[in-house]
Amino acid sequence: MTPYYILHENLLRRNLSLIRSIMDVAGVEFILAFKAYALWRTFPIFREYISATTASSPDEARLAYEEFGSKAHTYSPAYEPETFRDVVACSSHITFNSLTQLQRFGRQAREAGVSLGLRINPEHSEVETEIYNPCAPGSRFGVTADVLAANEHVLEQLDGLHCHCHCESSSYELERTLAVIEEKFGRWLDRIKWLNLGGGHLVSRKDYDVDHLIGLLRAFRERHPHLHVILEPGSAFAWQTGELVANVVDVVENHGIRTAILNVSFTCHMPDCLEMPYYPVVRGAEHVEEGDSGCSGSPDEGYIYRLGGNSCLSGDWMAAWRFDHELEVGEEIVFEDMIHYTTVKTCTFNGIHHPSLVIERQDGSRELLRRYTYEDYRDRMD
Repeated sequence: MTPYYILHENLLRRNLSLIRSIMDVAGVEFILAFKAYALWRTFPIFREYISATTASSPDEARLAYEEFGSKAHTYSPAYEPETFRDVVACSSHITFNSLTQLQRFGRQAREAGVSLGLRINPEHSEVETEIYNPCAPGSRFGVTADVLAANEHVLEQLDGLHCHCHCESSSYELERTLAVIEEKFGRWLDRIKWLNLGGGHLVSRKDYDVDHLIGLLRAFRERHPHLHVILEPGSAFAWQTGELVANVVDVVENHGIRTAILNVSFTCHMPDCLEMPYYPVVRGAEHVEEGDSGCSGSPDEGYIYRLGGNSCLSGDWMAAWRFDHELEVGEEIVFEDMIHYTTVKTCTFNGIHHPSLVIERQDGSRELLRRYTYEDYRDRMD
């Protein structure tokens, strides 16, 4: 059956319950970002806890409307005239990235009863990895305070402002961001109805200070009681809710380096590991610097392997993990925490199958949500 992603319903509900409690106590709204999680077969579970989602494309907006059952809070770096009508039909809120986009499409959205927003760039970010930093110098995202100051008349068209400055961040990073937003954009906050603080708020991480977050948000709302505050994390909903399960299909050795070749691919199925990069947690193994004790090892030192993907891309591997035994063909390898982002960023490079999707229900039973076939690969090129 491998490879497959397995989502545990009890762990998903744990995160959803936490998020719901924060919403209730802090008086804010959390919505699900499809860019991190879009397993629509599980949306009935989400609807027990939240009522809205965020989209960044016409297809995501349609998924929100047709499968989640409510219109999306939509933001895109640029809308196109050929598809904007579809975006409007599926959206309750639309955020524009630039003044030119607002000028071009704002009236059409407003006449359809959509709430309009503008993305702002506070030129402040807590994101260390440059590829994920939306406020880096030269960023294509959002309007800076000086540009908005020179065009204050656009606020007459707007209901809200939207910013995104975080990636798996803490409440203390949000505290610094809010201080910058109030400093640079505070004079306009009384002229809008809602403020969307974007994603990257990893409230379900064990070391996240939820009490500090609640106090921070309540204090902000006391200063701006008319504002509806929205947060749209993706990872927080699916954080540590499931795994990617694979098998060893071969073990090869070259220049004393052992590689266990798996029936999954970092390139196709775990791209963030190579892009960010980060080392995934492998169940029953310890990540080490390659060469710490040689790749063959001994029973006392453990057995060290690279893990290699099954695509023909030379860089489709990561190093290195120490196991307490010698790996064998057919052995199961489990990558922890592989539901958020991973499931939505996969590709079928080399014609490699997408792993199946499985959910483990609260009673321990497992349900196959989707198995992918040759036709899925073929039809992408149709």
